Amino acid sequence: MAGSVAALVTLYFLLPLDRSSAGVAVTILVVGLFGFVALVAFQVRSVTRSPFPGLRAVEALTTSVPFFLLLFAGTYVVMAKLSDGSFGIPLNHTDGLYFAVTVFATVGFGDLTAKSDAARLVVTGQMIADLVILGVAVKVITGAVSRRRAPRDDTIS
Repeated sequence: MAGSVAALVTLYFLLPLDRSSAGVAVTILVVGLFGFVALVAFQVRSVTRSPFPGLRAVEALTTSVPFFLLLFAGTYVVMAKLSDGSFGIPLNHTDGLYFAVTVFATVGFGDLTAKSDAARLVVTGQMIADLVILGVAVKVITGAVSRRRAPRDDTIS
């Protein structure tokens, strides 16, 4: 669990995101979002088959949420590099991660903001996806735990 998160964070900081193109930014985001959906689907299946579904659900969330946040953080770093006017300041990897987590937590300190239309649209997309994650993904995973823990009636009537 911690190893997966450490690997994701290390990969994020090692990727040369500040030397990417617009096509790379879009590709990272689209492929990453499909990867995220596939990861959650895999994790739901793992939860329903696990002898310890509650523990497996926690593990699923501690892997999928950082993946999601790092995906948007990377997109923000690329966007900031492609257009100086995308955000209030140029973004490095730390700034991108900080901004993605701030948006996810709905804190909005105001020290870093999306300035261009493209940046605002991506941030809006993250906010909508945040709601989906907090609502649907958590519900699906906890539902899988409940189904796994429910007593099974294997008798035939």
